[in-house]
Amino acid sequence: YRHAIVLAAGLLVVGLAPLLLKSYGIYLLTLWCVYLMATFGLNLTVGYAGQISLGHAAFFGIGAYCVATLMVKLGLSFWAVLPVAGLSCFVVGLVVGFPALRVQHHYLAFATLGFNVLVFLFLRNEEWLTGGTFGISGIPRPSIFGHALDKPLPFFYFTYVSVIALAAAMAWLLRSPWGRAFAALRDNPIRAESTGVNITAYTLLAFAIGATYAGIAGAYFAVLVNFIEPAPFHLSVSLMMLLAVIVGGAGR
Repeated sequence: YRHAIVLAAGLLVVGLAPLLLKSYGIYLLTLWCVYLMATFGLNLTVGYAGQISLGHAAFFGIGAYCVATLMVKLGLSFWAVLPVAGLSCFVVGLVVGFPALRVQHHYLAFATLGFNVLVFLFLRNEEWLTGGTFGISGIPRPSIFGHALDKPLPFFYFTYVSVIALAAAMAWLLRSPWGRAFAALRDNPIRAESTGVNITAYTLLAFAIGATYAGIAGAYFAVLVNFIEPAPFHLSVSLMMLLAVIVGGAGR
């Protein structure tokens, strides 16, 4: 019960903090929530499955640009494009996971690094779709039951509830047989395979689920800042996320 009480107290403190902050402080707290969503996925890929990835910012960017493009250019609602962003990143994550079946450790890091660079260059150079360095502006915030979330405080609580929901889903996953299989894959792939764990499937799923979390985070990022351009999805952001996972105790 001690852990539950500490967790509840922490959630309450974060939930009440915006009431004492001005607009910019609420924006920073909301941005922190968005990056938490992305690092949940990276913690699964790196911390629990033991796969080194330097391409997480690319999935973050794919999710953001999916939402921005579909909302601004096609006029679709946030609720219609959010699943598209998550599913797109899931599929791309499966594809990126294939090198992990052949290479490991720093070789895999170089492969995912190359993927991040390719995505960044695509976002910067394909102006017909992404707007290039001019980016995409005018990304509207979502509404719930007809109530717009334009103001900082309502949007923070919308994002905060989403973070809690995603964290609960990840906690359930990690405590399920899937979570134990991911941990076995990290600790000793050969022994895991000998006990019946499908190494191929779980390696690909580790990348795909981690990418989905990053894509959802990217969707929230796009509607938070209302304008996106390639810079926030550079390799340095991937390194920052990876460092946050390592410092926070990956897979623990």
